Amino acid sequence: MLEQYNFGAGTLFLVRTDIATPTPVRVGTLQDVSVDMSFDVKELYGAYQAPVAVARGKQKITGKAKFAKLNARQINDAFFGQTMTTGEQVQVVDEGGPNGTVIPASPYQITVVNGASMSAGTPGVDLGVFNAGTGVQMTRVASAPIAGQYSCDMTTGKYTFSAADQTSGIAVVISYSYFQTTSGGRITAYNQLMGSSPTFRMNLGNQYGGNKLALTLYSAIPTKMSWDFKNEDFTVPNFEFSAFADSLGRFFDWSSDQI
Repeated sequence: MLEQYNFGAGTLFLVRTDIATPTPVRVGTLQDVSVDMSFDVKELYGAYQAPVAVARGKQKITGKAKFAKLNARQINDAFFGQTMTTGEQVQVVDEGGPNGTVIPASPYQITVVNGASMSAGTPGVDLGVFNAGTGVQMTRVASAPIAGQYSCDMTTGKYTFSAADQTSGIAVVISYSYFQTTSGGRITAYNQLMGSSPTFRMNLGNQYGGNKLALTLYSAIPTKMSWDFKNEDFTVPNFEFSAFADSLGRFFDWSSDQI
C-alpha cells in the first residue's frame, strides 16, 4: 500500500447553517489553514509524584485560515453574518492632483467629480483639503471661510473657499469618499445581541500524489479576523474559528485514501 502525504493548502468551502438556503462560499486564493484539536486532561494522584491515572476531558477544535482573494460575500458569510447590499464606499484621494484645482471666481466653489452621487440620504465624507503648492492642510469651518479655510456640503460635494485664497491663485487637492449603489458589495454592520453569529459548515480538502483527504467541521463560528495592510505586500486577512457539535451530535469528519 502506498504511503500518503499532503502538500499545499488545498481548498476550503464555507456553507452557512443558520439560514435556509445558503450559497456556498469558496475561500479564494487560500494561503494556509490550521486546525487545532485539543483536550483537557485530569490526572489522579496518590502519594507519589506520577499520576496513577489520566482521563481526557473536554475537547476543543479551533483554527485559522489566511486568504488573499477578497469579496464581500465571502467576508460576510465567514465572519459578519449581516445584510449585504449592492454598492460600495469609494475613497477619492487628492482629486485635482498633483498640480491641484485653482479656486474659481465668486462664489469660490469647487464641486468634486462625484458630487452627483451624494445626497441627503447618502452624503459623502470629507477627508480633507490641501494647498497643492505648499502641501499645507487647510482648516474646515462651518461657513464663511477666510484664508486657509474651507467649508463643504457633503450632500452635494460642493467645497467653498475664501476670496483671499482665490485672489492668491491657490490651487487645492481634495480628498473625500462617497457611496455608489451600482456595483460591488457593501456590508453595514449593526450592533447585535450577545450570542449572535453566523454558523457554518467547513469543508477542507486536498489532493497530492493521487491521494485525497478531506476534513469537515459540521458547525463552526468565527472568532477573529485580522487585516494586515502593508506598504509593499498583499493584504492577506487572517480568519479564526471555533467548532462545535451540530444538532446530530457530529463534531468533525476526517477521511483519507489510505487506511
